[in-house]
Amino acid sequence: MIRQTLVSILLTYVQFFFPFLTYADTFKAKRTDSLYHAVVAADQTADYTSIQEAIDNAPQYCRIPYRVLVKNGDYNEVVLIPREKSFIHLIGQDKEKTRIHFKLNVQSAPKLDSKSYKTDTAAWRFSVHNPQAAVYRFPGAVVSVNSDDFYAENISFINDWGFEQRSGPQALALRIQADRAAFNNCIFRSFQDTWMTSTRKPNDRVYVYNCWVEGAVDYFYGGGNAYVEQSTLYNLRSGSVIVAPSHTEETRWGYVFKHCTIDGNSAAADGKLKLGRPWHDRPKAVFLYTRMNIQVSSEGWADMGGIPEIFAEYKSIDSTGKAIGPENRKTHFTNRDNETGISKAALTDSEAASYTYEKVIMGNDRWDPRKFISSNAKIWK
Repeated sequence: MIRQTLVSILLTYVQFFFPFLTYADTFKAKRTDSLYHAVVAADQTADYTSIQEAIDNAPQYCRIPYRVLVKNGDYNEVVLIPREKSFIHLIGQDKEKTRIHFKLNVQSAPKLDSKSYKTDTAAWRFSVHNPQAAVYRFPGAVVSVNSDDFYAENISFINDWGFEQRSGPQALALRIQADRAAFNNCIFRSFQDTWMTSTRKPNDRVYVYNCWVEGAVDYFYGGGNAYVEQSTLYNLRSGSVIVAPSHTEETRWGYVFKHCTIDGNSAAADGKLKLGRPWHDRPKAVFLYTRMNIQVSSEGWADMGGIPEIFAEYKSIDSTGKAIGPENRKTHFTNRDNETGISKAALTDSEAASYTYEKVIMGNDRWDPRKFISSNAKIWK
């Protein structure tokens, strides 16, 4: 640890007097036989035993990746990546065996006259709003990403409250408030509000490839542009709702799910599953080439706080490969102010063709997170 402290002091000196340099510009990887600048191991066989400790000792304002190898292990901790720690790359060894997890939620104080007083009281013990709780004033998510250019691979992000209790309240595994975040071959588990995408700016981007996202209530929600490919959306209860986006008119694309699979347990397979509902404002969500292994309700979508700009599908199929038509999908919506609006339920060929990786993710700055994926990716479609 003394060596790490000395390196951190030297780095601070370099960055203060030579701000045009970054750690990655001035320091090589610590190991000649690897590409990693730091290694984390829960069994105390590496530089750090916690991921947060590695983040705390990482350089500020990097302009190229600072790679952290996270060895297999249980990391029972809350991780916060602050805005100044840009270009952090967390690389796990095995997504099933490299687990960042913690038990917390955002339960408000229980009310005696509430029908859910008993369950609310149980949740209150682990609430970040409870002054008597060990997690009081903790961030409301297991992992919070506030820095741009974050990347994670081969890691499980788990909120133990949602995963173990299979009930609300909100129990985030991951919250992003940044641009250019990407995830490959990761697992995300909770129950309500598993993953919050960035609401910081209307066109913050997140790219998701070959991941498993699990929950029951609005478990992929928030703002910005999300491009999710070759991933599984796994549902845990009857009447599950997958997405709850909130987009403004400035948001160009919203949520794009392409070549994904919708699946779930037996409780979720009762035909009451919803693709999503509009959280606020004018949300956008499209599902392209989706395989629905469990039945989605015929209406597909539900009302909430806003009126969607577009909630639509293109070439959805069931578990046998049979086409699922959009004829009965919901197109008329009512918001919380009792205002009504219409959203189309199906995309045309030309509309679907416009939802490309290049347009949604690469944008004007030509960000290309696919280049970071070290595993053998499937053919990009």
